[in-house]
Amino acid sequence: MSLPRTPKAVVFDMDGLLCDTEVVYRDAMMAVAAEHGHDMPLSLFQSMIGLPGPSGDQKVLDHFGADFPILKFNSRVTELVDAACATGIALKAGALELLDHLDEIGLPRAIATSSSHRSVEAHLGHSGVIPRFDTIVARGDYARGKPHPDPFLTAAGRLGVAPEHCLALEDSHNGVRAASSAGMMTIMVPDLLDPTLEIEGLCIRIARDLHEVRDLLARH
Repeated sequence: MSLPRTPKAVVFDMDGLLCDTEVVYRDAMMAVAAEHGHDMPLSLFQSMIGLPGPSGDQKVLDHFGADFPILKFNSRVTELVDAACATGIALKAGALELLDHLDEIGLPRAIATSSSHRSVEAHLGHSGVIPRFDTIVARGDYARGKPHPDPFLTAAGRLGVAPEHCLALEDSHNGVRAASSAGMMTIMVPDLLDPTLEIEGLCIRIARDLHEVRDLLARH
């Protein structure tokens, strides 16, 4: 299957798409919930993937109750994630090869993430890939987070490329919803979530990894 249009830019999600951080957050959240005497269901964590922090916090409070110590929970989760990041977070398969190909064909690219700029530096800093992006759109740079289109529209605006000419790469359902509603050609590269029928309908392709995305662009 070919792309419906030749992309003029590529917009990447970060966690679970560029770097293998979703599993780090999953394990940290489950461990900290246990420290507070709670069992965090996998389904609760999965419902938070791709959401901005405040939206994820609300899901935790809705599940455990309004008296759950969310600030202490978040602080401890951050502590565990930072410890993992200090040793370096692995890039996802094909990430470097895809960036190399984008360099070869001269396509601009951005990151559009629900995470903070601090998290971008923590998660990607060791890998050295941050300077390879033309712009980083993170929490605080847009009014509404995913699944709203704002992060992707902001990225397109900064790149100076119309959204319909951007290729968006996402691993989460909320991210796919955001990218698709922004009008971008959207490819899902599943990480911890499998695509549903709804998500398949919003994507032009479900790719097994970023190597497949690179090969698709090379053939276009």
